[in-house]
Amino acid sequence: ARRGGRNSASGCVGALRCSPAKPLAARVRPALPSRRRPIAVRSGEGETAGESEGSEINQLLGIKGAKVEKEDKWKVRLQLMKPVTWVPLVWGVACGAAASGAYTWTPENVAKALLCMTMSGPLLTGYTQVINDYYDREIDAINEPYRPIPSGQITETEAVIQFVALLAGGLGVAYVLDQWAGHETPVIFYEAIFGSFISYIYSAPPLKLKQEGWLGSYALGASYIALPWWAGQLLFGNNLTWDVALLTVLYSLAGLGIAIVNDFKSIEGDRELGLKSLPVEFGIDTAKWITVGTIDLTQLAVAAYVYQGLGEKWYSILIQLLVVPQVFFQFKYFLPDPVKNDVKYQGAAQPFLVLGILMTGLAVGHHNQLLAAGGL
Repeated sequence: ARRGGRNSASGCVGALRCSPAKPLAARVRPALPSRRRPIAVRSGEGETAGESEGSEINQLLGIKGAKVEKEDKWKVRLQLMKPVTWVPLVWGVACGAAASGAYTWTPENVAKALLCMTMSGPLLTGYTQVINDYYDREIDAINEPYRPIPSGQITETEAVIQFVALLAGGLGVAYVLDQWAGHETPVIFYEAIFGSFISYIYSAPPLKLKQEGWLGSYALGASYIALPWWAGQLLFGNNLTWDVALLTVLYSLAGLGIAIVNDFKSIEGDRELGLKSLPVEFGIDTAKWITVGTIDLTQLAVAAYVYQGLGEKWYSILIQLLVVPQVFFQFKYFLPDPVKNDVKYQGAAQPFLVLGILMTGLAVGHHNQLLAAGGL
């Protein structure tokens, strides 16, 4: 979920000079109302075995309900990287590989794909999450005190070192992938630099795109759909054309809609902090229709292009059919109460969205195969 935050950091250098003497959650003044449901910070005493186990899993995934006791440092660092957010990027690489039309199931290609997924997920998405937590650390002390920085489990200096190391690792892997694929121009490396820059300006001052409604939500959506797709297709086919690049940018509008879904539960806090989320700007009733319209119309537009532009009739029909259950869950969960049912809606509808992205990748891949064989 997107979290807005006040700008209290002067930058990474300042963090390296000074680490907090006590947990940030104990120092920050509780002047703002919580944007989320109250967090119960447990000490570990009186927890049932089930609660303790669930809390441990939540910590490792980087989601709500995590423990705040002293843990092994590796667990804390993993929580900071939010593994639950890696999945869409890993999936995006698979869709790009399918779109290349050149992926075959050989041990070498599997190894390439796994390394590219590692770059897109644990390394560069991990970098994005750590830097986001670093710049949101004061508001997290109010709204999500279990997070590693405000709870004092990791210092600000350690967080800076971690996101710099993840960035360096991600860029290094990108360069290795270019060499492995035989690229004369290191296109994956350049893309990794571009994506990392977007991640930085999304979270960090002075731009902090996450405060800017449409622009911030679209930057988030593009990072989840277009960028990993490009990496996968460049790795295996190096045949990313402008029309396919624009297609993935268009598909990122659906990602924008998904990003807006995450803003509804934070509307009160966003309003207090002056963040221009869509629900704040337009109100809940208008924003919820903008959300579903963006998600559904984007997919139907993609299906039309797959049918007319690529001539892939059956893939187009499959993409359209995958929109139907999404509309059903929108009327069942999201539209009646987008604040209360956001998680239910995403859990029910998003599998069909990501399957549609894969169908699109397969359609582009089949089209590229026909072009290579001279069948078009």
